Amino acid sequence: MEPNLTLFYALSFLIAVVAFAFAAYLYVWVKKQRTVNKRIIEVSKLIKEGANTFMTREYKVLAVFALIVAVILFVLMPTPIWAEGASVMDHVLMSVSYIIGAVLSAIAGKIGIMVAALSNARCAEAAQQGIKPSFLIGFRGGAVMGLLVVGCALFGVAGVLLIVGDASLLLGFSFGASSLALFAKAGGGIFTKTADVAADITGKVELGIPEDDPRNPAVIADNVGDNVGDVAGMGADLFDSNVAAMVSALVIAQGLTGEWANVSMVFCYSMLGLLSSIIGIATARIGKNGSPTRALNSSTYVTTGIFLVLSALVTVIFEGFSWRIWGASTTGLLVGTIIGIATDYFTDDSKPIVKKCAHASASGPAFTVLSGTAYGFISALPAMVGIAVSALIAYTLCAPMGDGYALFGIAMAAVGMLSTVAMIISNDAYGPIVDNARGLAEMGDLGEETIRIADELDSAGNTVKAVTKGFSIGAAGLTVISLLGAFMSEVNAAIEAAGRTDFITGFNVMDPTVFFGILVGAAVPAVFSALLILGVDKNAQRMVAEIHRQFNSIRGLREGTAKPEYDKCIDIATSGALRELLPAGAVAIVATIAVGFIGGPAAVGGFLVGNIVSGLLLSLFMSNAGGLWDNSKKYVESGHEGGKGSEAHKAAVIGDTVGDPYKDTAGPSINTQITVVSLVASLCSSLFVAFSIFG
Repeated sequence: MEPNLTLFYALSFLIAVVAFAFAAYLYVWVKKQRTVNKRIIEVSKLIKEGANTFMTREYKVLAVFALIVAVILFVLMPTPIWAEGASVMDHVLMSVSYIIGAVLSAIAGKIGIMVAALSNARCAEAAQQGIKPSFLIGFRGGAVMGLLVVGCALFGVAGVLLIVGDASLLLGFSFGASSLALFAKAGGGIFTKTADVAADITGKVELGIPEDDPRNPAVIADNVGDNVGDVAGMGADLFDSNVAAMVSALVIAQGLTGEWANVSMVFCYSMLGLLSSIIGIATARIGKNGSPTRALNSSTYVTTGIFLVLSALVTVIFEGFSWRIWGASTTGLLVGTIIGIATDYFTDDSKPIVKKCAHASASGPAFTVLSGTAYGFISALPAMVGIAVSALIAYTLCAPMGDGYALFGIAMAAVGMLSTVAMIISNDAYGPIVDNARGLAEMGDLGEETIRIADELDSAGNTVKAVTKGFSIGAAGLTVISLLGAFMSEVNAAIEAAGRTDFITGFNVMDPTVFFGILVGAAVPAVFSALLILGVDKNAQRMVAEIHRQFNSIRGLREGTAKPEYDKCIDIATSGALRELLPAGAVAIVATIAVGFIGGPAAVGGFLVGNIVSGLLLSLFMSNAGGLWDNSKKYVESGHEGGKGSEAHKAAVIGDTVGDPYKDTAGPSINTQITVVSLVASLCSSLFVAFSIFG
């Protein structure tokens, strides 16, 4: 059967609508679950209001940024509007595509807040009946977000391409999603880790009170942070990753022979991935005394198997669908699974690495930090090798198909790795939902057994969050390699339009201009991370001072007879996050543009290479080390190495505090940063060709 693009547009819209309908069913199911504890309802309301307040203020700031960028894109992209032959309609479509991408990314974050606020209280109270009902509420709540976010991505990309008809203009759509996700993830990450670090240092280390003790003024801000950072921020981040993978594949596909068959294949595989996730989510189960981690992993493996079968079937059915491309996509998916398994090994508290780090904590916090740092660096190796092998296999499989197909194969490997992204997001959103549920169980006095069950769910959440980040980082690595190819295509198109013949076929590291770009590009993720971590550091110090003030001035707070001023800590986290989120993102974008105007396209190519390699390494290290420290703390708190209150516990808490901004602020933001600078490079390619000092 000959592939028909109109058919795949229609099927993409249909599957997206099915995902929306199933998400609505799950939303109604979760909403029907019981919630009667007045204290839990009260605290849950405070969390929801705090999260919505922060998101409203953050989106007001980002709306101004988005409008300014939209105007710049209208004036300068895809070529300066005053240039000969420039199309005003193309400039309008580029700006509109950007705005649509930014708005959908914002909606992805808002969906996350809505779902988490609905699920966390019900998940906490369900833990009184056992692990099974509580797990289902947490997972199905997360699945609402997974289905809606990926449905929006598929619907948005198909809709925009159908309207504009040119995949190059989708770069604006992807840039809108990426730029907003970058700032949303950075802002949410600074907020959540400001509160988490301050709450842990003052509560567990200084005062010796439980993790979610309601006497701690930072505890509500900490729970709000789980929503704005881990839910809303990660929702926008994974929406961006999915869009970027599809767009890079579509941009390359449009320039290949057999263009429409290749474009159809991108939509087909993305659509089948969402369909597979729907089936995987619908069949997810856990036994009465089952393991949450095993249940989450099993659902992911089922979804993976379904996608492999369905994608193989359509490759048989449709002429023009190449088995080589299927092989590249499958390689990406399988490598993503391997990355997940490796991440699980380094961060799961049932595995030896976490136990070794917990044992080191008995000797003091220095050994906690040293062991976690070492294992964090080691954990980056399997993922880095996996990304490299995936790109190499995809390149080798598809290069014989003709010019451009090698890069298309790499792009399809990224699409394959993210084909099950709806399931991945479901698992990721499950994490902060059960984390909040654990806090609500303690604040609602639901008893030690309920808290123990919530802790078990939370530990699984930490593990799957680390696995999710591994998937997202791996896919970003493959996506930006293909975006590097898209950058070369855009540069060569600009060179041809200028009547020149000095086309770029690659980037020679022995060229001083390229090497200049590599060094600068490699430094940017480190500076970007440092600015985010410093933002958490400065803001957390302000919050610690506020907590000290309240304990010293509010009579009865230590004894639990007076209420803390939760709103003060929420306001500190909010104002600080908004103040600190813009500099880090601005540094990455400005550095890309500066390198382009100094060294031209060759320097930018080197910049992207350095940024990709350095960014992937730092992102994997920080995400995995942070997850390792977090679960080491939970392992000690479960009664090992002396249990709560022991010296090992205090050391493990310090390790967790160091890891907090690593795993939830800087680490997961870097993969968005490398996507953003790759898109900025492609969008500005014609300017770099026309205006550069040494290029």
